[in-house]
Amino acid sequence: MDFQRNNLDRETSPYLHQHRDNPVHWQPWSAEALAHARAEDKPILLSVGYAACHWCHVMAHESFESEPIADVMNELFVNIKVDREERPDIDTIYQSALQLLGQQGGWPLTMFLTPDGEPFWGGTYFPGTPKYDRPGFTDVLVAVENTYRNGKDKIDQNRLALQEALTRLATKQAGDALPDNIADTTATALMQAVDMRYGGIGQAPKFPHVPGLDLLWRAHRKGRGDSFGRAVLVSADAMAEGGIYDHLGGGWARYSVDQIWLAPHFEKMLYDNSQLIEHYTRLWLGTSRDLYRRRVEETVGWLQREMTTPEGAFCSSLDADSDDGSGHSEEGAFYVWDEAEVDAALGEDAALFKEHYGVTPEGNWEGKTIVNRLATGEPEAATEARLAALRATMLEVRARRPRPGLDDKVLADWNGLMIRALTRAGAAMARPEWIAMAHRAFDHIVATMTEGDRLKHSARDGRVLDVALIDDYSHMSDAALALLEVTGDASLLDHARAWVATADAHYWDAKHGGYHFTADHAEALIVRTKTALDNATPSGNGIMVGVLARLWHLTGEPAYRDRAEAIARTFSQDIAQNPMAHAVLMLNLDLLNQALQLVIVGERGDEATEAMLAEVWTSGRLDMVVTVVAPGDALPQGHPATGKGQVDGQATAYVCEGPVCSLPVTDREALAPLLDPVAA
Repeated sequence: MDFQRNNLDRETSPYLHQHRDNPVHWQPWSAEALAHARAEDKPILLSVGYAACHWCHVMAHESFESEPIADVMNELFVNIKVDREERPDIDTIYQSALQLLGQQGGWPLTMFLTPDGEPFWGGTYFPGTPKYDRPGFTDVLVAVENTYRNGKDKIDQNRLALQEALTRLATKQAGDALPDNIADTTATALMQAVDMRYGGIGQAPKFPHVPGLDLLWRAHRKGRGDSFGRAVLVSADAMAEGGIYDHLGGGWARYSVDQIWLAPHFEKMLYDNSQLIEHYTRLWLGTSRDLYRRRVEETVGWLQREMTTPEGAFCSSLDADSDDGSGHSEEGAFYVWDEAEVDAALGEDAALFKEHYGVTPEGNWEGKTIVNRLATGEPEAATEARLAALRATMLEVRARRPRPGLDDKVLADWNGLMIRALTRAGAAMARPEWIAMAHRAFDHIVATMTEGDRLKHSARDGRVLDVALIDDYSHMSDAALALLEVTGDASLLDHARAWVATADAHYWDAKHGGYHFTADHAEALIVRTKTALDNATPSGNGIMVGVLARLWHLTGEPAYRDRAEAIARTFSQDIAQNPMAHAVLMLNLDLLNQALQLVIVGERGDEATEAMLAEVWTSGRLDMVVTVVAPGDALPQGHPATGKGQVDGQATAYVCEGPVCSLPVTDREALAPLLDPVAA
């Protein structure tokens, strides 16, 4: 390989392609690139980002497109560029290293490594010239390389301390079993961080934090107090009406930069919208609020229109930046409006739109307007119908603008998240076409991104990356089980069991418990990470607790329960120290320990069976496992409903909690109160 050139043109990642014309001699992460660094005795500059990242673009324009800065980088460093979505295993390690250095993580990630890949210093965004109280990038480069050459003691001190800390983070010592009330106490503590005025958890910048909001909703639905429900609904209303939501095209942006949810960071990520589709579906089921239903429908519409590959899988993201119409790339250019543009698009109807969506001559963001309904809220039905037509017109006009870049790579874990969300939303809202979308995506992953019982992580342009992570196995297994419950397709159980078996064989830490992030046959990095922390996506270990819980309830095999309990013990000390960051694991422990098991003895497709299933899908419970068993077929040994059958040849439901089951129920109306979580 010629290392005196930019070699990103040989990659398929849209993010790497954004940098393939940089004068920097970028190399993709590889053993060859590290060997070259060792041969040249040069430190490595590792730059990690993703295609939709605004500040990644800013740093690229200021530094990586600059010939003088590129010359310094090429002379002093071996420069490696990584797409964090393709290689989250690499990103996770060096993000942790940055945080251990006392800095806030994020992207772009800029880390300096020894030729062996050991970190010794880093940061995130560095400007091309000094500003924002940050040094210029050239000064940083020269200072770091000088320290590498002439300050070996300092370098060694940093790298050894970081390596020791990273190893310690990855080695979890199992603790005691978690208290039974851990989810309740965590929800109570989380309330202290809720912004009850503007909604959301914490202050600006504000992220959706869906797992935390789900934890609060669980407390509300279990009758722990109305304040939990108010906290969630205040947040839901703000996120549904604020600028973080795309009122014209549907879908949520990554986060809000302000306290009131007005100004988004404009990138749209598949994983955020997956979680929010499912969250708003739950809220609609619990409140019957039409606003929440519409937001789900609009977001699924956006998914169909803009984020689905021709084969039916789901793309990763839409860029925050786009051409502003004059050849300049600007954050949010595709989404914001000035008053004259609205007037031209809508004519005499413009006044109504401007009144409801906050369009003013001065704008609300850099002289433009981010359309929102924070001040006006949800109008009456007749007005909403008129506004819907105006939004459609505005969307048509917007479609003629230069579009943000689409990252169309397919990630198994993120697709798993969306498959589950579509399945549950489709069942709840009686939208079979959504369930069909989910199944088609699932089938595509199975057909193109599996090899035997092994999953692949990423695919684009016919190239499939064999770096599957525990998140791929957990999220795709979870998707399979969601589809199984709704469709009854027995092959889906086989997929879930096989993937869990692969995870057990290649990811399980036999010494300390828990699943490693990477497989035992994966590329050996400086540390093999293991975590149950929820970040932008729910943690693989946290999701796997739910997968194992469902498999135990569905099969009766105690090995699944034992492994789920072992995960909880492995991370119990971490959870005790930072419970709010482990919301998904705690929610799934509910499923393990307190699941409501619903059994319908009947035939799929039978009118009475399907009527009762429709009632089940609209219950909104987080802690339910559904089994449909044909008359004469047996439930797993030890299932509380074992031996129970139909009444008078009719489809018959049993609702079981622990070892106790309800009396048999043969109609939908009688089933409904048994599914009420408050009553339970």
